[in-house]
Formats: sequence, C-alpha cells, structure tokens
Amino acid sequence: MAITLTEAAARHVTRYLSKRGKGLGVRLGVKTTGCSGLAYKLEYVDDAGDEDIVFENFGVKLLIDPKSLAYLDGTELDFVREGLNEGFKFNNPNERDRCGCGESFRV
Repeated sequence: MAITLTEAAARHVTRYLSKRGKGLGVRLGVKTTGCSGLAYKLEYVDDAGDEDIVFENFGVKLLIDPKSLAYLDGTELDFVREGLNEGFKFNNPNERDRCGCGESFRV
C-alpha cells in the first residue's frame, strides 16, 4: 500500500510549511459527504497521530489514517496550475465515479 506526492505537490507543501514556520506535513483522508458518497480532506499537520500511517516523498511527510487508506491506496497527490486556478489534484485509481460538481467521488 502506498500514497505518493509528485515533486510539484511536495514543493508546494514545503513552501507553505516554511511560510507557516512549523509543520510536520500533510494529512490526507476521506469523509462521507456529497452526492457520490466520499470527499477528500487535506490538512496541514504539526504532529502525527498514534494511528497515522506515514509516507514520505521528496522530504515531505504524508499522513493517512488507517480507515482512509483502503480508499486512497495507490493515490498520487499532485499540485497543478490551470489558467488562473491552482490546487491539489488527487489521481486515485480506486475512483469509479465522480459527481458533476467535482466535490465527491465513489469507489
């Protein structure tokens, strides 16, 4: 089981944590919501939880709770710029469908 970050995502996280002045990395998980059932949640973290599973790419730690790992296994977290918009993009091979607004997904 593995979750990875692209170099672009790692650079963005590193810059943000540097501006913050602290931080361990990023926590990625899923929550039940939206019209398709699940949505990604992403937050910067200062400390690892007891149950967190830690992956590291390009010097950035990515923390996952065990319940979310089943839905996220194989996911690549990228950071993309498209025109005036920029943000994280989840390349999840487990996604079977995504709602029309892009808010949620189904596995």
